Amino acid sequence: MHPDDDAAQLVRFIRDKIPLARAMDLELLAHDDGRLVLGAPLAPNVNDKGCAFGGSLVSLMTLAGWGLVELALRARGHDCDVFVGESTVRYLQPVWADFRAEARLAEGADWNAFFATLQARGKARIEVACHVPGTDGQPAASLGARFVAKRRD
Repeated sequence: MHPDDDAAQLVRFIRDKIPLARAMDLELLAHDDGRLVLGAPLAPNVNDKGCAFGGSLVSLMTLAGWGLVELALRARGHDCDVFVGESTVRYLQPVWADFRAEARLAEGADWNAFFATLQARGKARIEVACHVPGTDGQPAASLGARFVAKRRD
Protein backbone atom coordinates (compact mmCIF):
# COMPACT_ATOMS: atom_id res chain seq x y z
CA MET A 1 0.00 0.00 0.00
CA HIS A 2 1.45 3.35 -1.05
CA PRO A 3 0.28 6.53 0.64
CA ASP A 4 -1.03 9.01 -1.91
CA ASP A 5 0.26 12.50 -2.49
CA ASP A 6 -2.79 14.22 -0.94
CA ALA A 7 -2.38 12.27 2.30
CA ALA A 8 1.38 12.93 2.37
CA GLN A 9 0.71 16.65 1.84
CA LEU A 10 -1.86 16.63 4.67
CA VAL A 11 0.59 14.96 7.08
CA ARG A 12 3.23 17.59 6.21
CA PHE A 13 0.60 20.26 6.97
CA ILE A 14 -0.24 18.60 10.32
CA ARG A 15 3.42 18.40 11.30
CA ASP A 16 4.02 22.03 10.26
CA LYS A 17 0.96 23.50 11.99
CA ILE A 18 0.54 21.31 15.08
CA PRO A 19 3.69 21.28 17.26
CA LEU A 20 2.41 18.25 19.20
CA ALA A 21 2.26 16.18 16.00
CA ARG A 22 5.84 17.14 15.18
CA ALA A 23 6.99 16.29 18.73
CA MET A 24 5.19 12.94 18.50
CA ASP A 25 7.06 12.31 15.20
CA LEU A 26 3.75 11.53 13.48
CA GLU A 27 4.04 9.85 10.07
CA LEU A 28 1.77 8.66 7.31
CA LEU A 29 1.61 4.88 7.00
CA ALA A 30 -1.32 4.35 4.61
CA HIS A 31 -4.28 6.00 2.97
CA ASP A 32 -6.63 4.03 0.81
CA ASP A 33 -10.29 3.40 0.16
CA GLY A 34 -11.85 4.99 3.24
CA ARG A 35 -8.98 4.47 5.67
CA LEU A 36 -6.17 6.62 7.03
CA VAL A 37 -3.34 5.13 9.08
CA LEU A 38 -0.90 7.33 10.99
CA GLY A 39 2.07 6.08 12.99
CA ALA A 40 4.34 7.26 15.77
CA PRO A 41 7.47 5.83 17.38
CA LEU A 42 7.36 4.90 21.04
CA ALA A 43 10.44 6.90 22.12
CA PRO A 44 8.96 10.44 22.01
CA ASN A 45 5.58 9.14 23.24
CA VAL A 46 6.63 7.06 26.22
CA ASN A 47 5.24 7.42 29.74
CA ASP A 48 6.88 6.79 33.14
CA LYS A 49 6.11 3.05 32.89
CA GLY A 50 7.88 2.62 29.55
CA CYS A 51 4.72 2.16 27.45
CA ALA A 52 2.93 4.62 25.17
CA PHE A 53 1.49 7.68 26.90
CA GLY A 54 -2.32 7.68 26.78
CA GLY A 55 -2.31 11.29 25.59
CA SER A 56 -0.23 10.27 22.59
CA LEU A 57 -2.58 7.40 21.77
CA VAL A 58 -5.67 9.61 21.85
CA SER A 59 -3.89 12.38 19.97
CA LEU A 60 -2.82 10.05 17.16
CA MET A 61 -6.33 8.59 16.88
CA THR A 62 -7.89 12.07 16.87
CA LEU A 63 -5.49 13.28 14.18
CA ALA A 64 -6.17 10.17 12.07
CA GLY A 65 -9.92 10.74 12.31
CA TRP A 66 -9.59 14.44 11.57
CA GLY A 67 -7.30 13.66 8.64
CA LEU A 68 -9.75 11.13 7.18
CA VAL A 69 -12.49 13.78 7.10
CA GLU A 70 -10.14 16.48 5.83
CA LEU A 71 -8.94 14.27 2.95
CA ALA A 72 -12.51 13.44 1.92
CA LEU A 73 -13.38 17.14 1.86
CA ARG A 74 -10.29 18.10 -0.11
CA ALA A 75 -10.87 15.28 -2.62
CA ARG A 76 -14.29 16.77 -3.38
CA GLY A 77 -13.07 20.37 -3.52
CA HIS A 78 -14.63 21.60 -0.27
CA ASP A 79 -12.88 24.28 1.78
CA CYS A 80 -13.98 23.66 5.37
CA ASP A 81 -12.85 24.00 8.93
CA VAL A 82 -12.93 20.55 10.54
CA PHE A 83 -13.00 19.99 14.26
CA VAL A 84 -13.83 17.21 16.67
CA GLY A 85 -17.22 17.87 18.24
CA GLU A 86 -17.10 15.04 20.74
CA SER A 87 -15.19 11.83 21.35
CA THR A 88 -14.98 8.85 23.62
CA VAL A 89 -11.74 6.99 24.19
CA ARG A 90 -11.09 3.57 25.70
CA TYR A 91 -7.67 2.34 26.78
CA LEU A 92 -7.72 -1.45 26.63
CA GLN A 93 -4.10 -2.60 26.93
CA PRO A 94 -0.64 -1.02 27.19
CA VAL A 95 1.37 -0.38 24.03
CA TRP A 96 5.05 -1.26 24.40
CA ALA A 97 6.33 -0.47 20.88
CA ASP A 98 5.91 1.94 17.99
CA PHE A 99 2.20 2.30 17.28
CA ARG A 100 -0.30 3.29 14.65
CA ALA A 101 -3.84 4.64 14.60
CA GLU A 102 -6.32 3.53 11.96
CA ALA A 103 -9.35 5.69 11.13
CA ARG A 104 -12.46 4.69 9.15
CA LEU A 105 -16.04 5.85 9.06
CA ALA A 106 -18.05 4.45 11.95
CA GLU A 107 -20.65 1.82 11.24
CA GLY A 108 -23.71 3.50 9.77
CA ALA A 109 -21.85 6.69 8.78
CA ASP A 110 -22.23 7.70 5.16
CA TRP A 111 -20.16 10.11 3.08
CA ASN A 112 -23.10 10.75 0.73
CA ALA A 113 -25.34 11.92 3.57
CA PHE A 114 -22.49 13.99 5.02
CA PHE A 115 -21.83 15.79 1.73
CA ALA A 116 -25.54 16.32 1.04
CA THR A 117 -25.93 17.97 4.44
CA LEU A 118 -22.80 20.06 3.89
CA GLN A 119 -24.16 21.23 0.55
CA ALA A 120 -27.57 22.10 2.00
CA ARG A 121 -26.55 23.65 5.33
CA GLY A 122 -22.92 24.68 5.01
CA LYS A 123 -21.94 22.35 7.83
CA ALA A 124 -22.22 18.65 8.55
CA ARG A 125 -21.02 16.05 11.01
CA ILE A 126 -19.84 12.49 10.60
CA GLU A 127 -18.92 9.68 12.97
CA VAL A 128 -15.44 8.17 12.73
CA ALA A 129 -14.04 5.07 14.44
CA CYS A 130 -10.34 4.88 15.23
CA HIS A 131 -8.21 2.30 16.96
CA VAL A 132 -4.64 1.50 17.90
CA PRO A 133 -4.04 -2.18 17.21
CA GLY A 134 -2.75 -4.25 20.11
CA THR A 135 -0.38 -7.18 20.04
CA ASP A 136 -3.11 -9.83 20.30
CA GLY A 137 -5.21 -8.71 17.34
CA GLN A 138 -7.53 -6.73 19.62
CA PRO A 139 -7.46 -2.91 19.90
CA ALA A 140 -5.10 -1.45 22.48
CA ALA A 141 -7.16 1.75 22.40
CA SER A 142 -10.24 2.94 20.56
CA LEU A 143 -11.82 6.29 19.83
CA GLY A 144 -15.31 7.04 18.62
CA ALA A 145 -15.59 10.63 17.46
CA ARG A 146 -17.98 12.99 15.77
CA PHE A 147 -16.21 15.42 13.46
CA VAL A 148 -17.85 18.60 12.24
CA ALA A 149 -17.05 20.33 8.97
CA LYS A 150 -18.11 23.94 8.48
CA ARG A 151 -17.72 25.57 5.09
CA ARG A 152 -15.46 28.62 5.10
CA ASP A 153 -17.12 31.71 3.67
